[in-house]
Amino acid sequence: MRVGALYAIPLLLPFASAWSLRQPDVSTTAYSGAASSAGQDSAPAPMTPRQVAQMHADLLMARKDYSEAAVAYQRLLDQDPRDAVVLNKIGIAYQQLGEDALAERFYKKAMRADAKAGSAVNNLGTIEYSRQRFGKAIKYYKKAIGIGGDRLAPIYSNLGYAYCSVKLYPQAMEAFGKALALDPNIFEAQGTGGSVVQHRTVADQGTLYFLVAKSYARLGDAEHTARYLKLARDDGYKHLLAAEKDPDFARVIKDPQVQDVLHRPPPYEAQQKPVAN
Repeated sequence: MRVGALYAIPLLLPFASAWSLRQPDVSTTAYSGAASSAGQDSAPAPMTPRQVAQMHADLLMARKDYSEAAVAYQRLLDQDPRDAVVLNKIGIAYQQLGEDALAERFYKKAMRADAKAGSAVNNLGTIEYSRQRFGKAIKYYKKAIGIGGDRLAPIYSNLGYAYCSVKLYPQAMEAFGKALALDPNIFEAQGTGGSVVQHRTVADQGTLYFLVAKSYARLGDAEHTARYLKLARDDGYKHLLAAEKDPDFARVIKDPQVQDVLHRPPPYEAQQKPVAN
């Protein structure tokens, strides 16, 4: 049974449409030379056949045509069997198809090909998360964070979800805080097509939403705090009013949006109340 929704965090092509996603190591165009004295840029160099082929595979992934994307990436792999980026993307395609055993195989190949393939290490963690092996998932996420890179926000988010799943809430809060510091929009909806898989679901969604609200409250972000408090409330979280005495909410507790969520019952509860005669 798959525990959480999967998202592959996208990176946008600089010269393509907004849904065209790809890795940062293969740019769409390569500029040579500096601007001329007249202020004109030199013409972009043409893309290589391999760059074109990888762009095509990335577009298939962005369109959620995962089977065709896996085939397209495999053709690239035939030319370079130790391309860790491509190995990782094949793993993502199979994971999105629900073929976790195949995905795991390719993630491990990516790790063997490149010891610094932090994305593949994270993605192995999401496989373990799906299997509800949260301790193993946490170890993979920590290893991926230790490798470093520029896509750490979703990995910290994954770590927070894993901690939340084993009820280690202070550790979850710490991980969520680091994720938000790197990307304030990390908990918003993301598309597919990138290199880092992110989970978005836990068994206890109400508690998860409340912890995310606390994380935004620490930053003084009342709008997002109210949004996630509402999600916690609507999911049936029973301790919502604890926010009023929680020092983590001190910066936003008097905000009208936050107060409205805390003290106005959900519409469905109001409809269930008996009408006085």
